Amino acid sequence: MSLSPPRLAPLGDSALLIVFGDRIDPALNRRAVALSKALAGLPGVTDRVPAYASLTLHYDPGVWSHDRLVEAVTPYLADEDGTALEDRHLLIPVCYGGEHGPDLDEVARHCGLTPDEVIARHSGGEYLVYFLGFTPGFAYLGGLDPDLATPRRGTPRSSVPAGAVGIAGEQTGIYPQASPGGWRLIGRTPLRLFDPLREPPCLLAPGDRLRFVPIGPDEFESRMRGKDR
Repeated sequence: MSLSPPRLAPLGDSALLIVFGDRIDPALNRRAVALSKALAGLPGVTDRVPAYASLTLHYDPGVWSHDRLVEAVTPYLADEDGTALEDRHLLIPVCYGGEHGPDLDEVARHCGLTPDEVIARHSGGEYLVYFLGFTPGFAYLGGLDPDLATPRRGTPRSSVPAGAVGIAGEQTGIYPQASPGGWRLIGRTPLRLFDPLREPPCLLAPGDRLRFVPIGPDEFESRMRGKDR
């Protein structure tokens, strides 16, 4: 598929917006993430924020003008396929159902499946981390089986535990820390997705690919006590 040249535009007086397209598409996201990583060492760029199909560069206006930054970035746009991006693959253990996945049965009924079929389909796919947002370390994932699409809860929970795995519409995701939330909870991982004392603090990063691996309650509790975290 032929990809259009990116559109570069100022975003205020200290940010540059680079737009690769107007749709959610793994190929567009790959270009955004690859460019973000390629520009990691550019002096005077204070933050790089990839999204579904764009990249925002925040910069020090004492170092860069808009025109000079565009000129510096332009040679990096030649990587149209994100070939410089090295994929990282991760396995995320999940204890499905029960107290850790209180909405699993409801998701199964909505989808016309059994709980075991929901688990098999959810853990059978590969997911792409498009970008992080909402709370630190929260990954927006692509790749959910469309047959598992389920609306959000009518009333959000006031507190969702860290590690909760949920479904909302055609998305699935993991809550990196305790927070309010309205996603349908089908399981929980013992992994710590966000730790401000860790470097880097976020376990997941844009461009990562992951799979969910079902584990039992005993293994979950063992890991929560500190093993393999």
